[in-house]
Amino acid sequence: MIETFTAKRLLFVLGTRPEMIKVAPLIREARRQGAEAILVNSGQHADLLTPLFDLFDVHPAHDLEAMVAGQPLNRLLSRVIDRLDPVLEQVQPDYVLVQGDTATALGGAQAAFHRKIPVGHIEAGLRSGNPLSPFPEEMNRRLVSQIATLHFAATERNRAALLAEGIADSQISVTGNSVVDALHYTLANTRPGEVIEKLREQIAGRQVVLLTTHRRENFGDTMRTHLRLLRRFAEAHPELCVVFPVHPNPAVKEAAELELGGCDQIIITTPMGYADFVHLLSDSWLIVSDSGGIQEEAASLGKPILVLRENTERPEGVDVGVARLVGERASDLESLLNEAVADTAWFDHAAKAEKVFGDGQASQRIISRLLLPP
Repeated sequence: MIETFTAKRLLFVLGTRPEMIKVAPLIREARRQGAEAILVNSGQHADLLTPLFDLFDVHPAHDLEAMVAGQPLNRLLSRVIDRLDPVLEQVQPDYVLVQGDTATALGGAQAAFHRKIPVGHIEAGLRSGNPLSPFPEEMNRRLVSQIATLHFAATERNRAALLAEGIADSQISVTGNSVVDALHYTLANTRPGEVIEKLREQIAGRQVVLLTTHRRENFGDTMRTHLRLLRRFAEAHPELCVVFPVHPNPAVKEAAELELGGCDQIIITTPMGYADFVHLLSDSWLIVSDSGGIQEEAASLGKPILVLRENTERPEGVDVGVARLVGERASDLESLLNEAVADTAWFDHAAKAEKVFGDGQASQRIISRLLLPP
C-alpha cells in the first residue's frame, strides 16, 4: 500500500499590525515547508495592515471585518468569535495559530477551542505580573495559555513562566521571537523610501530620538506629561531631534497636538509603513516607547530604549541593560532622558546585546514543530 501525504492545514488568525509583522514570516516558512497556510484577518487594524500584506507577499483568504469605530472590547471579542466560527467550520484546520495578546488572539483561541481544534500560541509566556497592566493584554495572554495546546515561547524566561502555571514542558518550545525574523527580512529586502529620505533632510544631521506611544494605560494625563517633558528635553538639546509617528487613535493625536505643536525640535508624522519604520529605527540614537514589539526590535538592533511603562512583560531587555523602565511616575522620564545624554556607556553596552529575543530563526523552529507527526 502506498501512503498518501496530506499537507497540514494551518490557520493563522490576526488583526493588528504587530501581529502581522510577527506572523508573516511563519506563513512564508509554512508554505516553504509544504504546509497549507491560510490567513484570516479580523480587521482590528484595517488601514494599517494592507501595506504589510504587500511587503511580505502574504494576503488574507478571509476578512472578518470585525472592527467598528468606538466599539467596546467585549463587542470586538464577540464579533471575532462569531465571524471566525463559520471559517473554522469550512476550513477544518489542523491547528489555529494566534499571536500575542490582542482581542483577536483571545477570540481566535476561544473560537478554536469551542470547535475542539488545537491552538498554537506564538509568543507565549510573556507576563508582567499585574493582570491590569498592560490592559487588557496581560489577561488576554494568560487566558490564551489556558487554551493552547502548543506554546511557542520566545525566551527561557517565558518558558519558566509557563511551567510555573502548570503547562507541561512537552508542550513548550523555546524558539526566539519571530519579530527578529521580520526585522532581518525587511532590512535585507527593502530600501529607505521617500518618507525616510525627506525625514533625513528635516533631521539635518541631528541625532534622532524616536518616540512611539499608544497604550491605553498611558492615555490622558500620563501621556500628556510624557509629551510635555519630551518637548522640554528636545528644546534643551538642539543637537537632538524627536521624531514621533503618531498612532491613529484620536486620544494620541489630540495629546500630540496639544503638547507638541509648534516645536522645531519635534517632527510629527503620520504612521509609517513597516519598512520605513524599521529603517528609522536603525537610524535612531535613542528610542522612547510604550510598545512591546519595539522593545524587542530595539534590542535586536542594539538600540537603547526608555520604556514608558510601570512594568514590562519583556524584562530580558531590562536585564541585559538595553531597556530602562520609566516607572510609575511619568515625571521620572525627564531625569532618565537627561541621564541618557550623559551616559555614553549605555549606548555602547546596548549595541552588544543584539540577540536578546532571538537569532532570526524562530519561524523555522515554530513551523517544524507544528509539522511533526502526531
